Amino acid sequence: MADPTPPSAPGASPAPATATANAAGAGANYKAPAPNPAFRMMGIPVLPRKLPSRNWMIFFAITGSLSAAIIYDKREKKRATARWSKAVSHLAREPISDPNQLPRKLTIFLESPPGDGLRVAQDHFTEYIKPVLAASGLDWEFVQGRKQGDIRAAVAERIRRTRQPDAEAQTKEEIIEEIRKKNGIPEWHGIKGDIVVGRHTWKEYVRGIHEGWLGPLTPPPLPEPEVKKVEETTAPEGSEGEKTEAKPEEKPEQKAERPPQPPPYNTTNDYPTSPLPMLIPSEFSPSIPVQFPHILGFSNTFTRLRRFLNRRYLADDIGREVAAVCLAAAREYREDADNTRSEQQTALEHEERDWVKAVWKDEKPKDKKEGEKEAAAAPTEKIWASPVVLDPRIAMRMRRFEIQPEEEARAKEIVVPEEEIEGWIKGSFRSLYRWAVSKPEPNPSWPDE
Repeated sequence: MADPTPPSAPGASPAPATATANAAGAGANYKAPAPNPAFRMMGIPVLPRKLPSRNWMIFFAITGSLSAAIIYDKREKKRATARWSKAVSHLAREPISDPNQLPRKLTIFLESPPGDGLRVAQDHFTEYIKPVLAASGLDWEFVQGRKQGDIRAAVAERIRRTRQPDAEAQTKEEIIEEIRKKNGIPEWHGIKGDIVVGRHTWKEYVRGIHEGWLGPLTPPPLPEPEVKKVEETTAPEGSEGEKTEAKPEEKPEQKAERPPQPPPYNTTNDYPTSPLPMLIPSEFSPSIPVQFPHILGFSNTFTRLRRFLNRRYLADDIGREVAAVCLAAAREYREDADNTRSEQQTALEHEERDWVKAVWKDEKPKDKKEGEKEAAAAPTEKIWASPVVLDPRIAMRMRRFEIQPEEEARAKEIVVPEEEIEGWIKGSFRSLYRWAVSKPEPNPSWPDE
C-alpha cells in the first residue's frame, strides 16, 4: 500500500512544532532590561515603555489643558496688575512740601451686587483695584452699601452737608476735620476723585449727585401712619368683678437694627423745576466707573468659566482706569456719535444683562396683621431698574478720569520680572537651584579657612 503521509518537498518550511519550540527557547533566554541604578536607589520602579490607554490619554489631555489655561491666566493677571502698579509707583516717592500736610484721598464706592452680598464687591476691590492704589501711595476711604439706595443716600447727604457750612459737626469725619483746622494742619488742595465700582453703584452715584444739589435741605414730610382699631371682646357671663391682671410678656433681647435708609428728597421729575444752589462749584470732583462683572445661575456656568479663564484682560482694563485716577488726568463726559445719550448714561450698560431677574420685578406689598401700626415710610425708589436721568446743569459739571496716551505708552514699555509673578512651585525650584549653585559663605570655624 501507499504511505498515507507523503514526503515533504525539498524546499518546504519546517513543521509548526519546530517553530513553537524555537520561540519557547528564545523566551526562556530573554532577560528584562536592568533598571536605571539611580532610579533604583531612589526607589523609583521601572518606567513603563508604552503609552497609557485611550481613556487615560483623554483624562491627561483635558486636565493638563485646563491646568495650563488657569496657570497662564493667573500669571498674566499678576503681570498686568504689576505693570500698572509700577506705572504709578513714582507718585509714592514724590517729596511733600509740608510734613503735616494731608495726602490726597480718594473715595471708593462699593455696593452689594444684585442678588449677592457685599463681600463679593470687597473681594473684587482687593484683587484688582487695591494693588494699584497701594503702589501709588494715595489714601482712600470707603462708602459701602448693602442694599439698593444706600449709596444714593450717602452721596446726597454728603453734598447736603457741604451746602450747610455753618451746621454743627455730626459725623466723626467732620469732628476730625474741625480739630485739624484748629491745629492748622493743611488739607490737600487739588483733585481728589471718586472710584465707582459697578453699574448698579454708578446709577446710585449719579442719582445721589442730582438729589444732593437739586433737592431741598430738609426731608420731605412723611405720610401719617394709619392705626386700625381692634374691636373689644365682651366678657362672658359670671365673670363680673373678676379681673385678671395681665402679666407683662418678656421680650427676647433684640439686636441693634441698622438705621433706616433716608427717603429721597426729590424725584427725577423735579429736576427741571429745581433751582441751582448759590455755592455750587463749576466743576465737580472727577469720577470713573470701574467694571464689575458678576453673573449668577447654573445656566451661566460656561459664561463664568470663560470669564474666569480671561481675567487677565479684566485686570488690564481695571488697572488702566485706576492708574488714570492716580495720575489725576480728567476730561468732561462726552455724548454718543448721534448726540442722543450721554456717556454717564451708557457707562457699563452691558452689565445689566447679567443681573438677576428679581431686579426688574415689582416688589409685592407685605401682608399686614390686624391691629398693627403701619410704618410711615415713603415708597422705595427702584434705581437699578430705572434709566439714568440727567440734568444738563449737573451733567456739564461732572468730569471723568482718563489716562494720557504718553502715560499709557510708558506703561506698555515696563517689563515685569518673572520672579514677581511666578507661583510657589516655580519659585521654590528657582530658589533651590540658586542655593545649589551658590558658593557657601566662609566660616572661620572650618579647618580649611
